[in-house]
Amino acid sequence: MSLRHLIDLDDISPSVLDEIIDLAGVIKENPSYYTDHCHGNIMATLFYEPSTRTQMSFQTAMLRLGGKLIGFTDPDNSSVSKGESLKDTISVISNYADIIVIRNSFEGAAYAASMFSKGPIINAGDGGHLHPTQTLTDLVTLSYEKGRLDNLTIGLCGDNKNGRTVHSLIKSLSKYPNNKFVLISTPELKVPKYILDCLKANGSTYKFSESLEESISELDVLYMTRIQRERFTCSDEYETQKGVFVLNAEKMKLAKKDLRVLHPLPRVDEITVEVDDDPRAKYFEQTEYGIYARMALIMKMLKTPSFAPPERPLATHTSLTCKNVRCITQTENYLPTLLKETDGELICKYCDHSN
Repeated sequence: MSLRHLIDLDDISPSVLDEIIDLAGVIKENPSYYTDHCHGNIMATLFYEPSTRTQMSFQTAMLRLGGKLIGFTDPDNSSVSKGESLKDTISVISNYADIIVIRNSFEGAAYAASMFSKGPIINAGDGGHLHPTQTLTDLVTLSYEKGRLDNLTIGLCGDNKNGRTVHSLIKSLSKYPNNKFVLISTPELKVPKYILDCLKANGSTYKFSESLEESISELDVLYMTRIQRERFTCSDEYETQKGVFVLNAEKMKLAKKDLRVLHPLPRVDEITVEVDDDPRAKYFEQTEYGIYARMALIMKMLKTPSFAPPERPLATHTSLTCKNVRCITQTENYLPTLLKETDGELICKYCDHSN
């Protein structure tokens, strides 16, 4: 396998993705066999945003593989608080670590980091853009809990606009045959255009819904997400969206007996506690699958030769800039402008925003 960085699951071919999913299953059944697989390797976890599951899952994965950890959980406790650029942080840390895991509130930050790192970069979430290792976790979970990744009707309910886990999952599952998508949200929180373009490009069937109660009976998988307060610029807008979709025991009565309910967590009020005891609720088991998924990914990526010269693309459309205010290019102004043309539109290479 040759996988220098994991910015998007699109970076992984279907065959290699299947290898990682299969390896995660093998590790799950035989965890002690892999105890020293990464002995002597160091992982840096750079979390510019708060995290519990993703951060600890990566740390647990590396420790169970016999590796060691460095990094920060709060940029205020690093030189970032002194004004250090992403470029300088990554250039330094990649001298210390064999692999870097980064979460950042700006979209495209992981891709930008990959330009300056000598070793592999793993995207642990970049703003409301992508979260590929959560999707890897979701795929491993579904491969066990449903026994397949195709011929599924998947409902995605909640913040479909800002939910990076939603975006990554749709992009991945739309590549599998005969999957159908029910996009359940308020009109204000519909999935962005580039995700709809992806569904169309892959020939996937999809429809919009504004009612979880009306849609749940047709689903094989329900992927719930919280309304993300931190993605709203106005608190009033958040207040009008929160609490619109709540999964409870009454709605679960309408669902198939083999429905599987997933959630990337944390939850706020979108799933009531009573649902936890329903055997179809798999969001806590999902966190365990995430450890094995990340162990498999780390093992595969560390097989790629590290400390090669970083790949730095040349600027395109130098007279233009990305219009997305949450794009990493808005704060790291030394980055080259990278816009690709798709169907007559200019798309930012960092954040996939249409310009």
